[in-house]
Amino acid sequence: MLASLSLIFLAGLAMAAICQQIRLPRIIGMLITGIVLGPHMLNLLSPSILSISSELRQMALIIILLKAGLSLNIADLKKVGRPAIMMSCVPASFEILAFVLFAPFVLGISRIEAAVMGAVLGAVSPAVVVPRMVQLMETKYGTNKSIPQMIMAGASCDDIFVIVLFSTFVNMAQGGTARLMDFVNIPISIVLGIALGAASGLVLGAFFETAYARGRYVRNSMKVILILGVSFMLMTVETLLEGVVSLSGLLAVVSMACVLKLKSPSHVSKRLSEKFGKLWLAAEVILFVLVGAAVDIRYTLNAGGAAVLMIFIALSFRALGVCLCMLGTSLSRRERLFCVIAYLPKATVQAAIGSVPLSMGLPCGQIVLSVAVLAILITAPLGAIGIDASYKKLLTRYSSESEIPMNQSL
Repeated sequence: MLASLSLIFLAGLAMAAICQQIRLPRIIGMLITGIVLGPHMLNLLSPSILSISSELRQMALIIILLKAGLSLNIADLKKVGRPAIMMSCVPASFEILAFVLFAPFVLGISRIEAAVMGAVLGAVSPAVVVPRMVQLMETKYGTNKSIPQMIMAGASCDDIFVIVLFSTFVNMAQGGTARLMDFVNIPISIVLGIALGAASGLVLGAFFETAYARGRYVRNSMKVILILGVSFMLMTVETLLEGVVSLSGLLAVVSMACVLKLKSPSHVSKRLSEKFGKLWLAAEVILFVLVGAAVDIRYTLNAGGAAVLMIFIALSFRALGVCLCMLGTSLSRRERLFCVIAYLPKATVQAAIGSVPLSMGLPCGQIVLSVAVLAILITAPLGAIGIDASYKKLLTRYSSESEIPMNQSL
């Protein structure tokens, strides 16, 4: 196992650095590393590490959701208002609808399996989008209309919405039928997940405040361990209550992180977010390399033409959803086009949950994973390069003081 971990980290980081040098997302290099090292090509990874890959992927997903919750600025979300809230669910819903309507004909799968695939593919990638939106905020591109803030807030919530739907559709696929109660459980799962997470965040926040008041300062590193422990427990509660009541453990994790951010001083939440960001550096390598290792590239290539067609059909529906979110706003056509481009890339959620249907033994597992990997390979560079190449042309740069266009202030 140690030799396999060594290969995962060294080869994964090396390929990520190469991709970064040619201005491609690092994730692409990690996925390629997994495909090459995996059992379907060189077979250099130990079976012992592949056998626990689903648990490792879940841990990585928890880490990125904690970082997202600790980084999410509720004030920005309130400032942007309706468009940000719509961006968190409408584009993903349109994309899932595209899969439900067209995937049975294009890929030959059932409606329920198409819904599972749509939920896997429906999320935008914060790993690609968020760093670029932060850069735009720092350089003041589009900040007068809060465009980067809207996209970043929407992208952070979009993942949560999709993951909740994914859990519901997977349960439906296992049962083989679509029941009304499955859809009723979606809001129940959301509400209970938020409530449990908020309660956990309040308890943790009170514990940290009490310890500080008594002169027993809890180091941020210790806080990270405690937060991780509670997060794992929240996921366990979801499993224990399965069949009794629907509850989203992942949403509870994000909710807990958001409450901790509100309860903690800004410098503390910032440091916690930075520490989870450092954990993510290692977790993302394991996550994406192991996802690549699960891919049978021959099967992916065989499904290639139809899968690529389905991906672009879904992206057109997604673009329509983004445009719908922009109705009634003051954004120009160019700014709306930028929002469409910024909402193209997929990577993080697809890598985290793309192989779950396969590990659960669902008949659609292999095709879902193949389409997820193809979507990452196509849309991650497409979106990243598109954002980098277009923001100076499509967005206006504003001064930090007067918030008027720079070209008018000169």
